[in-house]
Amino acid sequence: MKRYIKNSIWGAMLVLAVSSCSQDLLDLSPKNDITADQVYKSEQGYKEAFLKLYGSLAMTSGGGEGASDLAGIDAGQSDFFRLYWNIQQLTSDETLCGWNDPGVPDMVYGTPDADNIMVKGLYTRTLYTITVANEFLRESTPEKLAARSISNTAAIDEYRAEARFIRAYQYWILLDLFGNPPFITEENVIGKESPKQIQRADLFKYVEQELLAIEPIIKKAKQNEYGRADQGAVWTLLTRLYLNAQVYTGTGKYTEAITYANKIINGGYALSSSYANLFLEDNYSTAKNEIIFSINYDGVKTRNFGGTTFLINSLINGEMIPTNFGVPTGGWGGNRSTKVVPQAFGDYSGNTDKRAMFFGDKLENDELGEFKDGLRVTKFKNVKSNGQPGASQGGTFSSLDFPLFRLADVYLMYAEAVLRGGTGGSTAQAVNYFNQIRTRAYGNATGNVSAITLLDILNERGRELYFEGYRRTDLIRFGRFTGSTYTWPWKGGVKDGRSIEDFRALLPLPATDVIANPNLTQNQGY
Repeated sequence: MKRYIKNSIWGAMLVLAVSSCSQDLLDLSPKNDITADQVYKSEQGYKEAFLKLYGSLAMTSGGGEGASDLAGIDAGQSDFFRLYWNIQQLTSDETLCGWNDPGVPDMVYGTPDADNIMVKGLYTRTLYTITVANEFLRESTPEKLAARSISNTAAIDEYRAEARFIRAYQYWILLDLFGNPPFITEENVIGKESPKQIQRADLFKYVEQELLAIEPIIKKAKQNEYGRADQGAVWTLLTRLYLNAQVYTGTGKYTEAITYANKIINGGYALSSSYANLFLEDNYSTAKNEIIFSINYDGVKTRNFGGTTFLINSLINGEMIPTNFGVPTGGWGGNRSTKVVPQAFGDYSGNTDKRAMFFGDKLENDELGEFKDGLRVTKFKNVKSNGQPGASQGGTFSSLDFPLFRLADVYLMYAEAVLRGGTGGSTAQAVNYFNQIRTRAYGNATGNVSAITLLDILNERGRELYFEGYRRTDLIRFGRFTGSTYTWPWKGGVKDGRSIEDFRALLPLPATDVIANPNLTQNQGY
């Protein structure tokens, strides 16, 4: 299954490439001379165009590792995961990057502006994927299928449900990080007007309505091909949406979060017996019951310098022996932990909590540009659970799939929603799920607890999910991202940390888009 979807994506990425200028969303059209009628003339054409949606999450373009669908950004930095991970992690209390690449220092300080290349990159990447989804949905209506004499409409209906999910997921990213982005669907007429701006509360309603509409028609939980979205992915995104509803709309929806968390928990998923296996190259086999939705990578057929290639290489250097990480010629020495992460484990040098995976001996983060100032994180490897290396052309690229949604996160979301007052769950069950995670971490019940607080939840999320792209959103939900109540190394550009302004809980819309589109109003403070 793993190789099937990866090979299919590689072919699909070569079919259609659309312009990436976010301010011209309604004018997007193929860069090449292939028309829609040529692309969608057969069931195979529909399948290839559909798989480009998944390809847009995993790759920078269909032209190899040196090409990108996005203009104005280095190809290696233009994939979805690398951009999203950098924004979620570098602005948080977990991660420091010593590189002086454009946009990196301001992101580490938590103070990116409207010209930051990562801000522009993620904004454009999400809108690009939304545009690809819109185009597929526009071309796969019953009327278009009938006109083209496409008979296998059941398969294409499944594709449509997944396309709507991917679009909803990308709009959730914009909702979470930008708040008030431009908004288009397949109903907009191409070339007629600039995209209108949608307000955060309205975008919340749209994402919610889309996910609820998709829920009964998408493939049942655990019944789709590996790497494709199903009901479990829909339920997880709804849980995450509802858990953050207080931030997005001013009204909490914790009962709804519990409802959908319960659906996932009862949907046939189970914690992997090994935490480490979640982040090894054969996680699609050894940890498949915990992983709900993943981005799939192949270090030979779908190479790019983002994804888990970026993740693994940025966390190690030559001193750490890259061969042990399945990238023998890699090791870029960029990202490492703040002291907050290892300190959360107490005696991190021991192996009491098996999730504590670090290298190095200097805890303090005295120099931002010094890779050895802070412990290195070693939990991600392009290595199989039997110790054999994963596929890696040239010894740099990674075949490790990244779990975007997994069950342990759902357990903690359930517990948090219960503690925040949601109904339909119980404190006893919340503690039980919390302890299941800790039992796996310790290998026994010695780390179990009899009661939990909200702060316990935040701290456990840090231990369980560190460096997985959750932390900025978590800190904002817990009221610990801005202000001076909580500081960490280099927050605000100061070694010991300082307060940052409340408006920074939202990223700015890129200045170029605000200038080009008169319908857009910049987020407050920028």
